[in-house]
Amino acid sequence: MFLVLGIQWMFTPEAAAARLGIELAGPAALNTARGDLGGLFMAGCILIGLGLRTGEPRWLQAAVVIIASVAIGRVVGLVLDGFATQSVMGLSVEIAMIFVLLGLVAKQRPEAS
Repeated sequence: MFLVLGIQWMFTPEAAAARLGIELAGPAALNTARGDLGGLFMAGCILIGLGLRTGEPRWLQAAVVIIASVAIGRVVGLVLDGFATQSVMGLSVEIAMIFVLLGLVAKQRPEAS
């Protein structure tokens, strides 16, 4: 999922933004969307991939920190800006991903003797 979103934000930011009701006005906005949002999703994809490939929980923990930070931003937005269905749906997915990743972290940790 992160890979698809990262590619969309990197290569078709106008379409990705339009689906969320965001208007990108000019080269600086496009560059910011590609760099910040595309980069955020690609980094999440890479961290999760590294965690799954290597079995090292720290990579998944790093992804959890990023996703949790985004979720906190959504909660702040809901409190300060009001209710938006898309935001609640995004928050729900992020919370689910956090629990899935934390479950994987728990499975990767060696059992104590």
